[in-house]
Amino acid sequence: MSKINYCLYARKSSEQDERQALSIEQQIKEMELLADHWGIKITEIRKERHSSKESGTRPIYNRLIKDIQLGYFNGIVTWAPDRLSRNAGYLGILVDLMDQGKLIEIRTHGQVFTNSPNEKFLLMILGSQAKLENDNKGLNVIGGLHSKVANGCRPGVAPTGYLKDQTVYIERKTQSKKFN
Repeated sequence: MSKINYCLYARKSSEQDERQALSIEQQIKEMELLADHWGIKITEIRKERHSSKESGTRPIYNRLIKDIQLGYFNGIVTWAPDRLSRNAGYLGILVDLMDQGKLIEIRTHGQVFTNSPNEKFLLMILGSQAKLENDNKGLNVIGGLHSKVANGCRPGVAPTGYLKDQTVYIERKTQSKKFN
């Protein structure tokens, strides 16, 4: 078996998108502790603050993929699979690199993924699950905005001269019905 050169990849979209996700610094700290526990050496650390929603839009990640293709790294350490991908494009690239023997291993705090059919399948499922959760968040926000409008509340910032108070909107809506 060949020696694995690991790159630690830490990513966070934004405070608004992922309030529950560990900070980049905390991801790195946790993964370095696990690397010591596993007895593996991390060659380089790469950090990125960017969404993984669309393929091809993350410069640090794209550089990591290119460096794996060039043979600089053949292993990735990251907090969770969704740090690497939340879309089919990035997932496909990772699996292709495994199929080509260029990416030997991906390690997260809870799993190790290698070029085994079951592990690649699980990686695809976890990435797809993150995509599903992300898409559902968007639908839930839209549904919540529609619900606010249906209850007489204007979503977003109140227009000039109005207070952002739902009871005022409901009162006005009720009064307008009485007079019409």
